[in-house]
Formats: sequence, structure tokens, C-alpha cells
Amino acid sequence: MLSVLIISVINAVLGILVLIAVNATTWAILPLIVVAILFFGAYRGYSNLTHQRRALTDLNEFTQSVAQAVQSNRLIDIMTHRLRDMMNAEAATVWVPKDKRFPELLLTAYTDTEGLLDTTPVPKELLQAVMTSGEPMLVTAKTGAIEHRRLLKAHKVTDTMLVPLRSGGVTYGCLSVANRLGGGLSRFGFQELRYLETLAAHAGVAVENSRLVDRLRFDAYHDALTELPNRRRTMAVLEESISITVPGEIVAVMLFDVDGMREINDSIGHASGDRLIVEVGRRLKEAAPAAAHVGRIDGDEFAVVLRLPDAQAAVDLAGQIRAALQQPCVLGSLNVDIDSAVGIAIHPESGDNADALLQRADVATQTAKNVSSAIKVYNAGLESTSVRRLGLATDLRRAFDSAELHVHYQPKISLGKRELVGVECLARWRHPTHGEVPPDDFVPVAEHTGQLGRLTEFVLREGLRQLRDWEDQGFKLGAAVNLSPRTLIDSDFPNQVGDLLTEYGIEPPRLTLEITEDGMVGGGKTPETLRRLRELGVRLSVDDFGTGYSSLSYLRRLPAQEIKIDRSFVQGMATDEGDHAIVRAIVDLARHFRMKVVAEGVESEMTLSMLTEIGCDIAQGFYFSRPLPPDRFAAWMSAQGSPGSASHRSTRLRAV
Repeated sequence: MLSVLIISVINAVLGILVLIAVNATTWAILPLIVVAILFFGAYRGYSNLTHQRRALTDLNEFTQSVAQAVQSNRLIDIMTHRLRDMMNAEAATVWVPKDKRFPELLLTAYTDTEGLLDTTPVPKELLQAVMTSGEPMLVTAKTGAIEHRRLLKAHKVTDTMLVPLRSGGVTYGCLSVANRLGGGLSRFGFQELRYLETLAAHAGVAVENSRLVDRLRFDAYHDALTELPNRRRTMAVLEESISITVPGEIVAVMLFDVDGMREINDSIGHASGDRLIVEVGRRLKEAAPAAAHVGRIDGDEFAVVLRLPDAQAAVDLAGQIRAALQQPCVLGSLNVDIDSAVGIAIHPESGDNADALLQRADVATQTAKNVSSAIKVYNAGLESTSVRRLGLATDLRRAFDSAELHVHYQPKISLGKRELVGVECLARWRHPTHGEVPPDDFVPVAEHTGQLGRLTEFVLREGLRQLRDWEDQGFKLGAAVNLSPRTLIDSDFPNQVGDLLTEYGIEPPRLTLEITEDGMVGGGKTPETLRRLRELGVRLSVDDFGTGYSSLSYLRRLPAQEIKIDRSFVQGMATDEGDHAIVRAIVDLARHFRMKVVAEGVESEMTLSMLTEIGCDIAQGFYFSRPLPPDRFAAWMSAQGSPGSASHRSTRLRAV
């Protein structure tokens, strides 16, 4: 009211002055016209300056509000409403087409709506035209291309401005305003278009930054290969799930460990392995219930988290999902079978936090690999075994230096003459706390902790040293040592064997290295290490024959002089005709390929007689003797006589 009063007084004074001047003389009109022109120019300059200052203020406020909106995740909402008000328009629209993982974005702020709508008054053809050309566009009843003006009229839009959203030199979206307010004489012009371009430059950077933040947030919580939630995101979901207790429901964590990924990567390449992982993730997502969370935890491990009525429901669902995974997958020209082991942890029985549940699901998964169903629910007994093996890894390093490791010897008897012809060297560990640790426990520990090479060298050295001592006592024997397939990866191993043979003065043919079939063939090719060992002169034996590949093509290519029949066939041949037929067939095949045959697991006189009848060369087992420490084995040898004339009386052999 004060400003209006002042302006009214000034206008009244000016009007009276003009009337007085004109009343005095008509020539006063000329200076009054000059004064009016000067006054109009000054007012026009002041108005432009005020408009520019207001525009700069609005631009500054727009920039600040957009920057704050990026942090508050309300960028589109704040930006469109500000644009609508600043341009005095009925509607302001942001449109970004679909791009990879980002869906299409189309949101509009209307004057009569508080929120945003996923519609726009601007024809979609105009948005796409600006997106394609990357140039701004002004369309009114008298401005713009004829076809664009027709589109505008068809959509009942009076006028519109469209400008591209850019990131660097790339156009990724479009910003538009439509239907300027203020009556029929007020329309958008090129000055407003340039102003909108300036605003779009700031908005484009803000939108791209927002998308970058979304992308970084997505990458931080998702696996890059499968785009499934990663371990961090899965842990957060699991924590959130167990924080809410629902009567009659449990939270189940299913950990799927895909089998054979290493073989696929080594055989047909990591690119094929990646495609298989992507396919496994897709199948898991489709097979799991809609409410389940599916995430990739590690290279070949996937987790499924969901609520179920009980543990049995979790086992049933795990079986269904596993069956869905087992369909063959086409990788290039190959059909690859997919299988997995599943470990299940239940909240609250298995643990009360996400770390414990996931760790115990992993423990159950390792056990599931050794059961027929390949599905295992965690229980406390599994944890004790896992913790025990973890402790053994540290204790094994100490055992090499504290004389806790020993080598026991089991005799190998020639069936033709019933003579002692050699021994098998077997590692034994007497732990100060746990007592006798089975080889099935500490050999895998040695493999996984990088101590396998040291363990193999220890057994070889002890075995060859003992052969030298027995030879000095008049007993000239051979020795057999088991090798892990991992040992054959060491290209220096043949040199190590040669040095030990030279050190103890043992002829190479007296040393037999027993290797399983999968170690012999090495994925279809004979390892170079085996060829060098063969050239060195040591004997090679196929251990546990009959449980691996066991095909004629492999048998023909194996660089071995001996076959060792697995004990599962030998122990059953006296009562099972199938086992008897398998043993006979193996002996016949070995004779054809001029290989010696060793039968392990002989525990009865009947089995011994049957092996002798079908022509087996050598036998070993509890029927003759258990593995013995060196002093007891020396006593056993003395009781049998010299190696060339070992007693064939079964009562003496069985007594030991």
C-alpha cells in the first residue's frame, strides 16, 4: 500500500506539471515528448536489468535446489516443479528413454497436481525428434515446422519448447514445457527458449549425476556379471529378514554351489564359464518364489533367502530349484549338464545373525557334496568337523617339525609265490590333542593350505630311507607312494624324485607312484609330469581303478605299468557275482595291455583264492597285515623269512 501510494502521488504531480506546461504554451509539448522518451528508455533499461537480475536469481536458486535434490533423491520432482513455475507454463516434462538397466523415465509436473504424472501433453513424436537431432525446438501456432504445428493442434497444445538433455556430447533425454500461462497474447519465444537451454544445461548435469549415483549404488550392491544382488546386499536383506519375527515361519538361507566350474573354465574358457554363471542366475531367479531374494555370493555360489513354514519346506523347495538347474545348458556346440550342492541354514536354529547363517550354510554345502541328495541342513555336528579341520591346518605345519607325522607300511604279496615283494607307504599323524588323525582329514587340509608338496616329499623321503635300511638288513623291497593329482601340476616334481632316488641309492623301478585315473588322464591329456617320471624309470600305477573313467581308450593311453583294483570290488567279489566279473575283466584287460594287477582290500582266504585263480599278480590287505610302523613291520618281515621265501602259510600271515 505504501509503494502504491508513493507511485500515485508521483504520477499525480507529473500529470499536474504536464497540464500546467501545456496550458502555458503549446510548444511545451516538444520538451515533454523528449522527457517522455528519455523516461521510457530509462524505465525499459531498468525493467530489463530487473528481469536479468530476477533470471539470475532464479537460475541460482534452480541450481541450488537441483544440487540438493540429487542428495535427497527428489531430483525430478523438484526440478520439474521449479521449471514449470519459472517458465510460467502449465506443464514441465522430463523424458529419458530406456537404457540398459535403466527403464524409461517420463514424468510431468502439472499446475493442478501436487505430485508427478507419467503422462505429458507434448506429443511423443516431438520428444523423439529432439532426442534424434539433439537440437532445441520451439513450436507455437505460428512458429515451427508445419507437421509439428499440426501435431500440437491435434494434442490441443497452444505452444511448447523442447531442449535436449546432454552428458558431454551425448544426448540422453529431453526437457520440455508446454502451454504458457497468461492469456492468449502470451506465447513462448526464442528468448525463453535460450533461457530454457541454460536451465537444461544445469538440469542435464544434475540428472546425469543422479543416474551416476544410481549406477554406483546399483554396482555397489549388485554383481556385475549376473546383475543379481551381491554378498553385501544379500547380507543386508538377511539381517532385515531375521530382525522381524513372524509366528509359524522361519527364515531359510539356501546356498547353491555350482559343480564343475573350474573344469569348464579350464576346458572351454572363462567366457563360457561366465555364460554358464549368467544362465544359472537366470534359472535360479525363475525357479525361486517371487518373494525370495536371489543373490550371487561368490564365483560359483548363489544364495536364496526367503520365509518358509519349516525346515522340511526348505529342503523340498531346494530340491525343486536344484532340479530346475539340472537342465542341460548349451555353450557353443556343447551341451553342459549343470549340477549343484545345496546347504541350508535356518533362523533361529542355525544362528541369530547374517554372518553366522551364511557361514553355516556354507558348511552345510560342503557336506552336501558328499551325500546322495546333494542337499544338507546345517546341524552343530557339521560345525565341529569344519572347525576341527580349520585347526588342523595350523597344527599340520607344526607337525612336520615336531615328529608327529610318521609313515606306516603295508605289505604287498605276490600271489604266484606268496612272496613279500614290496610295501605301500602310508602317512599317519598322531596329534597331541586329537590322537590319530585319519588321512581323509589331513590330506585335504594339506591340499587346500599348500602343504601337499611338503607332505609328499616327507612320505617319499621316509619310504626311500626305509628301503635303504631294509636293504642293508638283507630285505630288498619295492615301495609304493600315493600321489595327488595336484602334485602332477608341479613341473619340478620329477627332478625331486630323481634327487631322492640318487640320495638313497634306490633303483627307479623299485619306486611305484600310485595315481588315480583322473590324475592320469588330466582332463583328456596325459600330464607332462607323468611322461618325465616314466622316462626317469619309476613305475606308475593307476590307483582305485574302476571308480573313475575306466574306458578302453583311457586304458590304452595310460602311461602306467600297473593297475590297482579298488577295494570296493575286491571285498565284494566273494559274495557278489557282479564284483567278481568286474575284477576278472580288469585282470584280463591288464594282461592284454601287459600290466601288473594289484588287488587291495584282501581280507579273507576265499577272496585270496579267487584272486589267485583268475590270475591277479599282487595283493594287499588286512588278511596279510595292517599298515605297521617301521619297527613292527621289521618284526613282521623277520617272522615271514626272507623276501624271496616269505611263508605262504595263512595262519602265520593272519596272526599279525
